[in-house]
Amino acid sequence: MNEDKPIITILGPTATGKTHVAVRLTAEFGGEIVSADSRQVYRRMDIGTGKDIREYEYNGAPVPYHLIDIVEPGVKYNVFQYQQAAFRAIQDIQQRDKQVVLCGGSGMYIEAVLQGYRFKFQDEGQIFSDPVNSILFGLRGDRDLIRTRITQRLEARLQEGMVEEIQSLLNEGVEAEKLIRYGLEYKFVTLYLLGEISYDEMFTQLNTAIHQFSKRQMTWFRRMERLSFDIHWIDIALSEDDKMQEIYKVLHR
Repeated sequence: MNEDKPIITILGPTATGKTHVAVRLTAEFGGEIVSADSRQVYRRMDIGTGKDIREYEYNGAPVPYHLIDIVEPGVKYNVFQYQQAAFRAIQDIQQRDKQVVLCGGSGMYIEAVLQGYRFKFQDEGQIFSDPVNSILFGLRGDRDLIRTRITQRLEARLQEGMVEEIQSLLNEGVEAEKLIRYGLEYKFVTLYLLGEISYDEMFTQLNTAIHQFSKRQMTWFRRMERLSFDIHWIDIALSEDDKMQEIYKVLHR
């Protein structure tokens, strides 16, 4: 991989607006996004994962993205498979002399790429390089603001048809146990559809679980900082233009 041109990483907990920032930045650079989301790899799991393909355009022009909608629901997909796919995508983008923007909230997936995790079962046919050179930006904000965003987003996703989406996955034969294993929205909505919890219980338990998940994400990112990752944090309360100014200040140093 091209060590002379570092990739840009946009990370942060759920509901902080990572994709929106990454899309604008990528568009301004004429680059391409590599998603680092452990559930957006699955096709037809759209509302529950927050996968809004319409977000991947800026000023009416599409922004290229990778590693979204690449496997079927119910199929096991692990961090090693993701790492290899991400390396291939990054190499392809860099060979075309485009800027890579890695974006997501799955800390282990991000770390697997940036640190170049090596797995015991690797062989010579697998792609491994030294740690990937990257400039990291993180989005974070006041806990009350993030909690409000999480609850509002959950309400919106339910109105957009999240329950119906998960019911359709069950109807097409995806096993309930596999959906539950994906956690969060897929776990609690599936339990509701199976009649094991009420709608109100589903909403309350899911809302709480997402808040807890957000905290775990921040714990992982703080751990990354302790491992010497230099994350430039940006306040989500800033305007979009101010966020971009903060990013460009760092990039132009």
